[in-house]
Amino acid sequence: MQAPRRRRAGFVQSIQARNVIGAVLAFLYFRVIDPMFADRPVSWADVAFFVVGFTLLAGSGVVLGLRLTAPLRDPERQASAAVRRAALLYPYHMTAITLIGWALAGLLFGLFWPWLTGTLTPRGAVRSLFGITVIGGGVTAAFVFLSAERQWREELRALFPAGDLAAVRGVPRLGVRVRLLVVFMLTSVVPLVLLAVVAYRRTSLVAADPARAPALLTEMLVIVVFLVAVGLWAAIGLSVFVAGSVAVPLRELEAAMGRVEHGDLDARVPVVSNDEIGAVADGFNRMLIGLKERDYVKDTFGKYVTREIRDEILAGRVGLEGEQREVTILFADLRDFTPWVEATEPREVVRDLNTYFGEMEAAIRGHGGLVLQFIGDEIEAVFGAPVPAADHAGRAVRAALDMRARLVALNEARRRAGKPPLRHGIGVHTGTVLAGNIGASERLSYALVGDTVNLASRIQDLTKTAGVDILVSATTRAALDGEVSVSALAATRVKGRSAEVEVFAVVR
Repeated sequence: MQAPRRRRAGFVQSIQARNVIGAVLAFLYFRVIDPMFADRPVSWADVAFFVVGFTLLAGSGVVLGLRLTAPLRDPERQASAAVRRAALLYPYHMTAITLIGWALAGLLFGLFWPWLTGTLTPRGAVRSLFGITVIGGGVTAAFVFLSAERQWREELRALFPAGDLAAVRGVPRLGVRVRLLVVFMLTSVVPLVLLAVVAYRRTSLVAADPARAPALLTEMLVIVVFLVAVGLWAAIGLSVFVAGSVAVPLRELEAAMGRVEHGDLDARVPVVSNDEIGAVADGFNRMLIGLKERDYVKDTFGKYVTREIRDEILAGRVGLEGEQREVTILFADLRDFTPWVEATEPREVVRDLNTYFGEMEAAIRGHGGLVLQFIGDEIEAVFGAPVPAADHAGRAVRAALDMRARLVALNEARRRAGKPPLRHGIGVHTGTVLAGNIGASERLSYALVGDTVNLASRIQDLTKTAGVDILVSATTRAALDGEVSVSALAATRVKGRSAEVEVFAVVR
């Protein structure tokens, strides 16, 4: 907590330093350089009044600044909205206080002091008011705004970790174009106009009084040198500040883009302004969040379907509305599951089931299938949907053979661990189904509906009585083109169908 307070105290000191420099330069010009006032020697009273007046104005500015930035001094006790708004308004508050102070300084030193000393003239009052309030106050206020904005960025990073500066209402938006235009006016147009006025006035005086030409030219040279020196200092200072306000965020954006190019989606750009550059940085961060969410969706979706299917669906090339589709359905079911569960510790059952499902799902995915659901100890999978595949029957049977081989390897590992072997039955059937997203408005799942699904489940049940581990239907057998070896079994009747069903045991 002490470090932010020290930084903020440093901000105030930096702002006061710029006001001191501006006040000293204004005093030098109007009491030493400008011929209209230089004929009256500077007295100790002038210096004392300047010091006292500046001290009063600076003190008043500090008090006003403390009131305006009160939420920032103890943000833990303030509403977050008030803190965030005060943080964004900080450069504007400091600039407004500066302008008010310089306007009061114009009245104090341009009107009140000359009136008090009996040297007040209309022309001198106008020159002093314009020079102190407009020229001196304008340049100093620009310095204060740009420096406060740059120094305050570290605080904004802490107060706005997620960016979203534009979401805070009631805060002015000073665009980059306006900022550059103001700096250009203060560093180029105003000095040129002042030099032109000085040259014109001195030329007119020389023409009216040729005898005073050497003195007038000397005066003009002093004024020109002073204005050029001060103008050059102001131009360099303001240019450095405004260039930094543009270049630094762009460099940070460039660095973050380089990190993203190398695959780092956790890269973030600090959003430290609500101008166009801040909007770009905020948009860049939102883009990264979107990319990360997309990758998360892809990775999560990829746990349920193969990468090929996932990419097809996310690319919009697969319709998930209801449609008639010829597919091959595979059902797999563990044998003697209930006795095994009753004789085994629950956590071990879950671990063994997950191991089994992991091996079987890998076999199905490896051949382009999609596991639709795990139901207790049963697996339902489809081949040929949602991404079409001409050889979906062959893929399903090859997946079943792979599942057989994986179960053999799994049982070997279980035997070495002193565990009983697992057995399963697999039924495969090819036919037409209704495929699509089915469910409630808040929860959908990709599902298949139709007699083909029911018959595939019934064929899986037949493996129990047939004494084999893989059975396929006649329609699946017809689509295989002899690529696997099968053995015909006697036609049998299954629940829900009046006609007998031809089935074939898969040998290899």
